[in-house]
Amino acid sequence: MNTYIFVKNYYIEIKQTKTNNNKKTVNQLQSDKEKNLNEIETIKSEKEQKLEDREQKISDFEKQVANFKLESQVNKKYIKELESTKNDNGEIIKDLEIERERHLKRLEALEDDYSEAKKNIQELEEQRRFLHNEIQELKGNIRVFCRVRPVLESEKEKYNLSGDDLTPHIVYPKDNDTGITLVQQTESAMGSASSKSYPFSFDRIFNGESKQEEIFTEIAQLVQSALDGYNVCIFAYGQTGSGKTYTMEGGEDEETMGMIPRAVKQIFIASEEFKKKGWIYDIDCQFLEIYNETIRDLLGNDETQKHEIKHLSYGRTIVTDAKIVKVTTSNEVHKLLQIASKNRSTGATLCNERSSRSHSIFTLHLSGHNVYTDERYESSLNLIDLAGSERLAVSGATGDRLKETRAINKSLSCLSDVIAALCNNEPHIPYRNSKLTYLLQNSLGGNSKTLMFVNISPLFINLQETLCSLRFATKVNSCQIGTAKKILK
Repeated sequence: MNTYIFVKNYYIEIKQTKTNNNKKTVNQLQSDKEKNLNEIETIKSEKEQKLEDREQKISDFEKQVANFKLESQVNKKYIKELESTKNDNGEIIKDLEIERERHLKRLEALEDDYSEAKKNIQELEEQRRFLHNEIQELKGNIRVFCRVRPVLESEKEKYNLSGDDLTPHIVYPKDNDTGITLVQQTESAMGSASSKSYPFSFDRIFNGESKQEEIFTEIAQLVQSALDGYNVCIFAYGQTGSGKTYTMEGGEDEETMGMIPRAVKQIFIASEEFKKKGWIYDIDCQFLEIYNETIRDLLGNDETQKHEIKHLSYGRTIVTDAKIVKVTTSNEVHKLLQIASKNRSTGATLCNERSSRSHSIFTLHLSGHNVYTDERYESSLNLIDLAGSERLAVSGATGDRLKETRAINKSLSCLSDVIAALCNNEPHIPYRNSKLTYLLQNSLGGNSKTLMFVNISPLFINLQETLCSLRFATKVNSCQIGTAKKILK
């Protein structure tokens, strides 16, 4: 009985164990199943997402293909339009080429017309200048050209000048090359501002932009008169630092050389041309200065040599014992000018760092003989650079400079007296009151074609000196000295 119970319990226990084991197996299988189902679901979701992404890409590609097809159609249409336009433009281009050729021919014709007009203008300008000279010679007046020098860079900095118009006090009337007006702005004690205008008129006005060549063109015919047997005198007047020496002597290069070297060059060129007409010229040169009422020979070596001025009966003026050099080329004269420039008296004043302290007189003596007609002329070309006028209070001159300034101002005052006497037709003309006026007697007394440059400063600070210079120049311009005559030998 006990054995039976034991066996029964044993089988029950074994069955229970199997049952439990089966349950565990079932549970494990169920768990594995669920796990596998989850993994399958995850893989399914991933696959579905990838499928969805690929379908989206396919959709995008299909859209792009559709857009490409549409764009291709548009481009094909545009290409057709361009081809059509190209054909149309081809015709237009042909028409434009024809039009271009027509305009080029017209341009060539206009350029020819312009060249011809320019040539005519030059010829008319020469005729105008010639007629103007004839009128002035018939009037017997001393011609006056006014030249305004440019503002220097150092002056812009010193006087704080800037802008486009550095000289508002100097007005040039429009389309008028003979007029100039000075404008003075003043302020009363009550503070009210007012302006006063001073108009002047001369034979020609040159502003600060004028070049040496332009200025010489205006005096070229006058210089030429010396070869025709007339005495010619050209002199520069103005305050210290107004550009007289630059006008007359100029710089070293072709563009800046002054009236003296240009006149010499023209004389020699013209004398060569006149040889074809039978004229042979002997040309002599001398260069003097008047310093403290003493005549100095700038080409000589003896500073102690005394010189006297003598006026010969046939209208020629000579200076005794002055060195006269025979010249045959303009280069020879140029070398003499360099020697004279080094020997000329200069000195510094408050008005000008290198002020000319003397009057310089360059003279070419011309003697002409025509081998065909046996005509003989003798004339002189005087080119004069006057010392600058200075007010003693402004110049700051002392010692030797003070003596020089007094001598300069005295001689210029004597020149003013001579001009006044000539203008008033006085019976006695005080030429002998200074060496300068006595030397210029024939030039101012009617036996010479005479022109004066009045050089003025562009600075407002020099307005009073400028007014004095222009007033003196007006007197000179109104002075009738008679008609010059040829000097026959």
